[in-house]
Amino acid sequence: MIDVLIIAEGTYPYVRGGVSSWIHQLISGLDEYKFGIVFLGSRKKDYKEKKYEFPKNLVFYHEEFMFDEDDFPEKKAILKVKDFDKIEKFHEYFKNNKEYDFFKNIDFFKNTASLKNFLYSYPSWEFIEKHYEKNVSNSPFINYIWSVKNMHIPIWKLVKVVDVIKEFRIVHSPSTGYAGFLAALLSYTYNRPFILTEHGIYIKERKIDLLNASWIKDSIYRFHKQIGELDYSKKMWIRFFEGLGKIQYDRAEIIISLYKKAREVQISYGAPKEKTEVIPNGIDIEKLKPLRKKEIPKVITLIGRVVPIKDIKTFIKAIKLTSTKIPDIQGWIVGPEDEDPEYVNECKKLVETLNLKNNVKFLGFQNITDILPKTGLLTLTSISEGMPLTVIEGFAAGLPCVSTDVGSCKELIYGNDGKKAGEITHIADTTEIANAYIKILSNENIYREYQNNAIERVERDYTKEKFLNSYKNIYERFLWRG
Repeated sequence: MIDVLIIAEGTYPYVRGGVSSWIHQLISGLDEYKFGIVFLGSRKKDYKEKKYEFPKNLVFYHEEFMFDEDDFPEKKAILKVKDFDKIEKFHEYFKNNKEYDFFKNIDFFKNTASLKNFLYSYPSWEFIEKHYEKNVSNSPFINYIWSVKNMHIPIWKLVKVVDVIKEFRIVHSPSTGYAGFLAALLSYTYNRPFILTEHGIYIKERKIDLLNASWIKDSIYRFHKQIGELDYSKKMWIRFFEGLGKIQYDRAEIIISLYKKAREVQISYGAPKEKTEVIPNGIDIEKLKPLRKKEIPKVITLIGRVVPIKDIKTFIKAIKLTSTKIPDIQGWIVGPEDEDPEYVNECKKLVETLNLKNNVKFLGFQNITDILPKTGLLTLTSISEGMPLTVIEGFAAGLPCVSTDVGSCKELIYGNDGKKAGEITHIADTTEIANAYIKILSNENIYREYQNNAIERVERDYTKEKFLNSYKNIYERFLWRG
């Protein structure tokens, strides 16, 4: 019997840092409970070795790859006409988000609307064709049908998982999206409590991804569209994730965010206010205390994945401007480079173009205990964040931070006490970011003030003990129910 089953979408145990670190810390720190992990990935070939050694109290592990085709059903199916109205309702839900009782009954997906029927039946083809003609007939049909299929195929992969996992007391998802939907399905099917924690607001982040997605193509001629009008397929994806989010907010017993502003966004997306609660991240401060130092290296470090949402290009440009005042400045980019190779290549070419080979270094994944003592200032230039652990870890190591105004960063860096632990800038404002770097690294009095404020704040508000006790209290509230 699993006490707490965690659904990890694209994170633990294959990706280091962020949500994965949070999951590992939660399991390791609450060793009185037996945990299980369901990992949801895209395709098996996209993931290599596991990055974490499993704690002893992780007693169950299962992985499901949502876009692998080797386990698709045989290519023949006939959907009964009398059931087709239910398929219509299924699709209508994602348009108006009103009625979704069928989601509560897993037999709907296993029998009435099976993957076989969805992929291969003639009525399904007619249905998709009809909506194509109605909504986006001036773009290639092949683009539309693959958007529809790629959107929905994971649903049936998740249904398979529900049959595999039955012995658990609580299901806990660290995000909405497909992970949260699986958690809701498990909760409905086995009548178990569902706890939802959102590290970033999934719907918001998916909107950012979708607005910039080159793989979604409508190919509508520009003169057929109003200025600022979204492609129909992108709107369709956004409605889909909004629909999944509503189901999860409705089913979850408690909806946790990491900071106050995120809670307000959750409520604006439909989370019942009375279900919402804030639990900040916490870290092992004693482990990082020895990294504090007296000298101030002229090194600015960005710890994060090299992907567009982290806006690495803005960081590189800011280092160029900073070098005009601090010629020996170093800009270190510390994080995995395997998620978006094309973007990584663009960033490295930008370094060459700006003649920054001696200033900017791509270091890949590193142990923070090796990196933080060599760093003078932490930074984030992201266009979206939740509550980044790297900022809190940096504070514990005595490092101020310059960040864009995303997620909880303003709350972390400026606090509620008027004591700044760094600077907050506008998104993509290269000049403002560079000026903040120069201001802090050129004035030791300012640096020491920010450093002291950072240490004081992390030791008061973001300890591992407070974090673990908060989740222990929640688990105890629901663990033995039913």
